[in-house]
Amino acid sequence: MTHEWIDQPEGRLRVTKAGDHGSPVVLLSGAGMDNAHLSWARLLPELARDHRVYALDWPKQGRSRPWRGIADHPVMLRCVLAVLDHYDLAQADLVGMSQGGALALSTTIESPERVRRLVAMAPGGIIAFPPVVHQLLWLTAKVPFLNSTMWTRLFRGRSATAWFLRKFLFGGPVDDFDDVVDEVMAEIERSGGVTSSDWQNTSIGFASMTVDLRPQLPTISCPTLFIQGDKDVGIAPKYTRAAAAKVPGARLEMIEGAGHWVQRQEPERVNELVRDFLAG
Repeated sequence: MTHEWIDQPEGRLRVTKAGDHGSPVVLLSGAGMDNAHLSWARLLPELARDHRVYALDWPKQGRSRPWRGIADHPVMLRCVLAVLDHYDLAQADLVGMSQGGALALSTTIESPERVRRLVAMAPGGIIAFPPVVHQLLWLTAKVPFLNSTMWTRLFRGRSATAWFLRKFLFGGPVDDFDDVVDEVMAEIERSGGVTSSDWQNTSIGFASMTVDLRPQLPTISCPTLFIQGDKDVGIAPKYTRAAAAKVPGARLEMIEGAGHWVQRQEPERVNELVRDFLAG
């Protein structure tokens, strides 16, 4: 496993590489405190047995810092293509989680010739909220105390961090839960706090979502696998179920008892699903 940086006008993107043979796979992690390691610590080494794997740290997340300007949806979409172009990948498999799932879907919609197979785990970009709830979330995205300071204070202690992970990211027992807590706390300390991502903050407008991929999902033509935990409180399963129904020929795997970080809660099951799917 090695780490490389890709220069962009606003800063540098860090990419973790593993595997030296087989078809290329690009892994796209979630938002907030997430990064390539946190999302893919269990999947990346498994895929590297049969694939060349590239795991991206998003702008302002993980080691892709510093970054100038707002990393909104168009910028993030450009980052995915930057990875493909930097490594001369005419076509690759995309595996995306949450925020990364939205960008994987969007890349497939905007540049279908670059994507061979697509895996979207509890993807963003496919949800909507009722009035009032939507406006409250919009306000949260606009106020730094609500989207950064409050979360940083919450995550100061190990017990609070463990509570949050159990409550919002996992839907049940996790074999390596203590290790996950250690990894999350190490990332918070290294990055100096917890904040929602620019993508999260800019994807919700005052009246509606600014990133809504649902109307374009029927245009996806490559083999597509959706993976969703049925106890997910971040992306309600009903949204992923509806999204999968819009993509022609898509397959949906609902993981019983799993929450939002399905790939960390049920790594053996998810690893098997992804490996088998990418093998065709």
